[in-house]
Amino acid sequence: MADDLTIKDIERPMRRLFAYLRPMRGRLGFSVGSSVCNKVLDLAPPILVAWLIDSVTGHAPIWMRAGLGLTTTMGQIVFIAVLTVVIFALESLSQWGYGYGFMTVSQDMQHSLRLDAYSRMQDREIRFFEEHRLGKTLAMLNDDVNQLERFFNNAFNEIVQLVVLILFAGTVMLSIEPTLAIVGLVTIPIVVFGSLKFSKMLEPRYKGVRESVGEVAARLENNIAGILVIKSFTAEKYEADRVRAASDSYRTANRNAIKLSAVIVPVIRMAIALGFAAVIVLGGWWVTRGQMSAGELVLFCMMIQRLLWPLTRLGSTFDEYQRARASAMRIFGLLDTPSRVQDPVQAQPMERANGEVEFDNVQFKYRDREPVLNGLSLSVKPGEMIGIAGTTGAGKSTLIKLLLRLYDVNEGAIRIDGVDIRKLAQHDLRRQIALVSQDVFLFHGTIRENIAYPGVDVTNEQVEEASRHAQFHDFVTSLPGGYETIVGERGIKLSGGQRQRLSIARALLKNAPILVLDEATSSVDTETERMIQQNLEELTAGRTALVIAHRLSTIRRADRIVVLKDGRVEEEGSHDALVEKGGTYADLWAVQSGTDVASASSR
Repeated sequence: MADDLTIKDIERPMRRLFAYLRPMRGRLGFSVGSSVCNKVLDLAPPILVAWLIDSVTGHAPIWMRAGLGLTTTMGQIVFIAVLTVVIFALESLSQWGYGYGFMTVSQDMQHSLRLDAYSRMQDREIRFFEEHRLGKTLAMLNDDVNQLERFFNNAFNEIVQLVVLILFAGTVMLSIEPTLAIVGLVTIPIVVFGSLKFSKMLEPRYKGVRESVGEVAARLENNIAGILVIKSFTAEKYEADRVRAASDSYRTANRNAIKLSAVIVPVIRMAIALGFAAVIVLGGWWVTRGQMSAGELVLFCMMIQRLLWPLTRLGSTFDEYQRARASAMRIFGLLDTPSRVQDPVQAQPMERANGEVEFDNVQFKYRDREPVLNGLSLSVKPGEMIGIAGTTGAGKSTLIKLLLRLYDVNEGAIRIDGVDIRKLAQHDLRRQIALVSQDVFLFHGTIRENIAYPGVDVTNEQVEEASRHAQFHDFVTSLPGGYETIVGERGIKLSGGQRQRLSIARALLKNAPILVLDEATSSVDTETERMIQQNLEELTAGRTALVIAHRLSTIRRADRIVVLKDGRVEEEGSHDALVEKGGTYADLWAVQSGTDVASASSR
């Protein structure tokens, strides 16, 4: 997916992520500022305790006695108590500030990233969806985006506060007793360096975790979608074993990461404990010799302790960072990979086409496979109905994919009204074509919503008229809910034939100048097929129609029938002429009509 990315892009996903937050920099700055203030205020209690101890032992700071005029011990104690309440109030306010700020920023970032990732995915060529499993794609839009939201909600704030903690605590201790401060802080660079080293070691392991979770999601999605096949083939145990294998791979990948990440906290604890012990021994010795006050020693011990707990979370913080980085790489890999089918820089406008379609020496193959179309040429006049027939693999459906520009031709050109479709914006091109596909997809919603898709401004009368032409209206009115009946996920509440007729109604309502029926009667019953065939001329009236049919009876009355073989037009003519010719079409007709070639030719 990230084949077209540079190494530089891949190595800097988090820098890209922060650049992505640029429109929110005001709120992000407020959140960071609130977090800094909160941590500074959170470190005030050790200082307050030190002042309190020195005050009750008669060694109150000079600024308190001389600057504020607090000469009595009780006055100094009351002042410290009032100052404590003020500090805690400001700390609570700043905690609300960074909590609310980071959560809203992360939610907006999550929302924007998901929409951009979806939009980019929607713009990708059809090959992307044919080559990528749905579960992995959904994992990217959900799990990866949510992982980045969690990072900004938690880990990013922890990183900000950890930096403030080290800088502020270090400055306070260095200002009081530099030597003791160095002794207490000497382990911090070691801890940070060690954590970064662990983080680098964790990076490939978390990449494996992200890949594994995509496999699990793909397997589960695939099995739920295919539950009917699983049950009909009594393959429950087989599929459960496959899910178990995918889940086990995910568990193994997580365990490999956990084995390493679980070591970080104990190592950090021991490193800081050594520095803490050194402060206790050296500081205690200096207090007994009168080189520093008891309050200052308590301040040092409390500051070191304040450093202890956040640093023990450094491993978890870097753990979250690596998870977020792996997710960012996947998301930006998607965002940065352009579609292989691009609109021209200056697209030629096209309002409503007349409907002339031309395939000019078209050659096409799917990646490294054998060519599907090999120099195919075909012209269709405006308003003409063309039947397209051929054996399996002859390139019938590929022809439609190329016309819709889901793929680009390798050689040759496809033109509508004499304009190469590569010169048109994809949106303008596809507005000219209404497709009824063999594989009908319906969205969860009502019958009316699916016929009027995508929410175009049409009247109920127009919906019902399209439904009547598709031989669907009588069925709909027989339902208790009529056109407001919910079709269910993927139209599961309708039969295959009912979904096909709804799809035809949807295409007719689009009222495009070019109508493509790709095996449109493949799933309908014999009676419905007969009725659609009788109305085919009415369905295609005023439109150019390309009708791909396995059932040749569907295209028997077409203006012209084109027979494809080996990626070329092998035969062309009316039904009777082709049957009389005794070629490929006659063979296909004989098989379907139950006659031999000779008798078919004599009809």
